Amino acid sequence: MKVAEETSMTKEFELFDKMSEHEQVVFCNDPSTGLRAIIAIHNTTLGPALGGCRMQPYNSMDEALEDVLRLSKGMTYKCAAADVDFGGGKAVIIGDPKTDKSPELFRAFGQFVNSLGGRFYTGTDMGTSMDDFIHAMKETNFINGLPEAYGGGGDSSIPTAAGVLYGIKATNRMLFGNDELGGHKYAIQGLGKVGFKVACGLLEAGAHIYVTDINPDNLLAIEEKAATTTGSVMVIAKEDIYSQEADIFVPCAFGGIINENTIAQFKVKAIVGAANNQLLNDTHGKMLQEKGILYAPDYIVNSGGLIQVADELYGINHERVLAKTKHIYDSILEVYQEAKSSGRTTEESANQMCEKRIADRSKRNSFYTAPAKPKWSIRNLS
Repeated sequence: MKVAEETSMTKEFELFDKMSEHEQVVFCNDPSTGLRAIIAIHNTTLGPALGGCRMQPYNSMDEALEDVLRLSKGMTYKCAAADVDFGGGKAVIIGDPKTDKSPELFRAFGQFVNSLGGRFYTGTDMGTSMDDFIHAMKETNFINGLPEAYGGGGDSSIPTAAGVLYGIKATNRMLFGNDELGGHKYAIQGLGKVGFKVACGLLEAGAHIYVTDINPDNLLAIEEKAATTTGSVMVIAKEDIYSQEADIFVPCAFGGIINENTIAQFKVKAIVGAANNQLLNDTHGKMLQEKGILYAPDYIVNSGGLIQVADELYGINHERVLAKTKHIYDSILEVYQEAKSSGRTTEESANQMCEKRIADRSKRNSFYTAPAKPKWSIRNLS
């Protein structure tokens, strides 16, 4: 019996070890709706935690926990890099978004978010939509990234794509001495909401793009777009996109795509894209550096959507959002220059920049202790 108790206790402490970098992790269970979710708050030094909620059929609770811990930590760095008054958090709902969604499930999730009293703001992510959170906001004011009709900023893929283009411009300046988008070749992986807008921006600038996507309709649409611009497009098989002889690889689909296998195939000068968590692990940043490939840290490049979502608390102003998104250009150049002078990888330089910003503001930020008045919610009508 004593051995069993010690084994059980060891497992419990292993759970705390996994969460050792985080302030709070909340397990949410509502049997009546089938809701099983985890909310992870990584760091609130800069303000209340902010991060989207994704829904997917994880194979185990451990897999879901590992994902939410990793993503919430990434949001801390992303918020610091974007210079918004929020910390890092994330939520995951365990379930199939095609079959397990219901209005009641998202209202139950909204109640759990509300129970945190403003320590965590959330909204859409992979597997969830703005419509899902219209239900959640009936139970809480702490929802961001809503449709404009419900007081939100609308389509966040617009500033996200703009930020990617600013990242590419900064990279071109580092590589070629000017930030013109046209006259160069780009290999784009993924033509979803963000990737398609990035591809259109490059075509309009007169660039040549190689593209791949799992949806044939997206490929047809970008070919039609190319016909109206001075740019050109070539459709590539998905397994061949890594080996294209282009200037910049632009990943806008999956995470973890920079690894030993793909690095061996790359024939590009730089990587700048919207996909999250592009490096499979930190060693791959070093491998890119050794191969002479410039890497733009993804959490800076793709922060335009975060900037819009965070800005909602101050009132909707698209001009202000796009003005702040332009600073992605400056941030990427700062990272490149610091990495060049220090010998560190660009990922290491970006992380150091964010950690310094968090440390410098640890005693100055008052956003969380005196939060802004919650924005309008349809919950207030009931």
